[in-house]
Amino acid sequence: MTTDIDYDHLLRSNLERVFNERDDDKRRAAIAELFVEEPVMYEPTNIVRGRADISDVAGKLLAQFGPTFRFVPDGVAVGHHGLAHLAWQAGPEHGPVAVTGADVAEIEGGKIARLWVLLNKP
Repeated sequence: MTTDIDYDHLLRSNLERVFNERDDDKRRAAIAELFVEEPVMYEPTNIVRGRADISDVAGKLLAQFGPTFRFVPDGVAVGHHGLAHLAWQAGPEHGPVAVTGADVAEIEGGKIARLWVLLNKP
């Protein structure tokens, strides 16, 4: 039996509930819901393993860029056969876009197993 995956909901939830969430407890709860037990996140300069470390990276990123910094989806996530892509942009709320990129996720059992964070060149 094949389960239909709502790729857009899953990747948008990751942006909003993980990478825009400043409350550590809420972010950890979202990661437990959205990610497999032992996820891996590939950043351009780092490989992050495990839910706790992904939460730490997200929290430090938000702290580094200030209280109004946030990620905003750019379009709708697309995916099939367990692979999904969502473009995004980020910067201060109501401010200039500081960075653009995309998340590419491998989905297993309806959850994110591996996440690649791809940054566009400025």
